[in-house]
Amino acid sequence: MTLISTSTFTKSSKRYGEKLLCSASLGLAAFLLSQTATAITTKNITYTVDNQPYEGYYAKADKANAPFILLIHDWDGLTDYERKRADMLATEGYNVLAADMFGQGIRPTTIEDNKRLTAALYDDRSKMRRLLQGALNAGQAQGNNARTGITMGYCFGGTVALELARSGFPQKAFVPFHGAFDTPTGQSYDKTTGEILVFHGSADDSVSLESFATLGKTLEASKIPHEMVTYSGAPHAFSVFDSDRYDARADQRSWKRYLDFLAETYK
Repeated sequence: MTLISTSTFTKSSKRYGEKLLCSASLGLAAFLLSQTATAITTKNITYTVDNQPYEGYYAKADKANAPFILLIHDWDGLTDYERKRADMLATEGYNVLAADMFGQGIRPTTIEDNKRLTAALYDDRSKMRRLLQGALNAGQAQGNNARTGITMGYCFGGTVALELARSGFPQKAFVPFHGAFDTPTGQSYDKTTGEILVFHGSADDSVSLESFATLGKTLEASKIPHEMVTYSGAPHAFSVFDSDRYDARADQRSWKRYLDFLAETYK
């Protein structure tokens, strides 16, 4: 495994206080650091699932016994967006593995590729779960306890996070940001052990408010602790920096709630 960067973040004013601009080369919008920002180390890690190589990105907090977060990418694969989110969480004191759901070197560049790669996993939920288990094992190999961790994801990744929740794998929580909520035929939340926190845009034209409400009813019927938050005017993929769908208000509020949720969970 190759060490690709080491980043040290100094103190800033207070959580969600002063804005720090991301590098122009990443094309990311401003993000904010907490008063006690933690030094981090980052690297790519390669792991194997079904005899095929996968390459994730690991951001480690310089902190003893840091909680573990598994981060699942959107349908365009593991990009600088997920890496930046992993770094942001690591500066808050969490060890984060941004998993690879497509395979080492497979980074789609067209919508057609995005659809093909994600459809293959939607059609093979068993493989999706094996990929999740492989990523969790990779996180464990870095010295983390995956069973006391949290799995989060963006769009496609949010949908995948809910797949892990339904699998019964024991974790603290599962957190989809603007994911999809339909429960596949034959599945349920009866084995889910952790809390579910959902962030959704009310103006999402890909995933309806009806689908959002149905998930809430399903979780309630299964007696799964959950919190579901909507943001008015926010479209699908509202948290993606520097995109035409980015909604700063929804992004900042959801990120602040997420950080507070993490602090509450691991207090």
